[in-house]
Amino acid sequence: MSITTPTPQPLALVVGASRGLGLLIARELGERGHRVVICARDAGELDRAAAQLRSGGATVSTYVCDVADHEQVEAMISAVEDTDGVIDTAVVVAGVIQVGPLDSLDRSHFTEAVDIMLWGPVNVGLALAPRMRSRRSGRIGVITSIGGLVSVPHLLPYSTAKFGAVGFSQGLRAELAGTGVTVTTVAPGLMRTGSHVRAKFVGNHGAEFAWFSAGASMPGVSMNADRAAARIVDGVLAGRAMIVTTPLAQVGMRVNGLFPTLTSGLMGVMSRLLPRAPAGATDTVDGREARTRLSAGPRRVLDGVTTLGRRAATRNNEEP
Repeated sequence: MSITTPTPQPLALVVGASRGLGLLIARELGERGHRVVICARDAGELDRAAAQLRSGGATVSTYVCDVADHEQVEAMISAVEDTDGVIDTAVVVAGVIQVGPLDSLDRSHFTEAVDIMLWGPVNVGLALAPRMRSRRSGRIGVITSIGGLVSVPHLLPYSTAKFGAVGFSQGLRAELAGTGVTVTTVAPGLMRTGSHVRAKFVGNHGAEFAWFSAGASMPGVSMNADRAAARIVDGVLAGRAMIVTTPLAQVGMRVNGLFPTLTSGLMGVMSRLLPRAPAGATDTVDGREARTRLSAGPRRVLDGVTTLGRRAATRNNEEP
């Protein structure tokens, strides 16, 4: 009698999965039968995320890792493959959102954005590519943004880093062509992940929070994040070159490609309509603090507009 050895579950690494979109992608992979490894900088948030995933039946391991530190990334990936098994799929999601005008930004905002959202994908890609190439198998997904294809006013550090991530992701795919390893560039539009709660705001904090949180919460402008996560996982596992998740992002990408001068003009108009910074406003606050800087009436109106976004924040571990 022959004995059949069960096929082990594939292993997926999700970088930046303690909350928001990363958590949803990890959940989607777990529901599709993957063992999941999640990493982030905050051990407490990782533990809460792992508990949520395990409650849904996923097999989860956690690693504390700063994606901006290539030595930590390389050590983590070595530890994962030594302990948990071969990484079949990796999705790099870690990010930071800083919202405000150029006058209120300094070099530190750009350094933070580039360290996390450009060096993060580079560090993971350089650590994983040789391993996957030697096995002639692997899937890598890099979460960029429509802001990495069309630079958006009051999100300049974010767009700067995301443009770099798009170039790295597309170039890495070309370098690995024919090896059995695929790299998928994911350029989401606005999604209802609840990320506005943890975004960082400079300048006129309350007004910046108002426009950004409304856009990240309203149906028609933003996409249901669970649906977005499912589409992203579909595309990464299928080895697609690029995924653009929302209709508005698809329109924006195409219009910019065909009519860059028009797009630039529209972004200029948007910039002039967005809030101006008060003189001397240089401090940075998160979304929770920024909301309190609105007066009571506008805050009540905004709370009604952002109901779906606030619910998403609670579900997706964005609320502490």
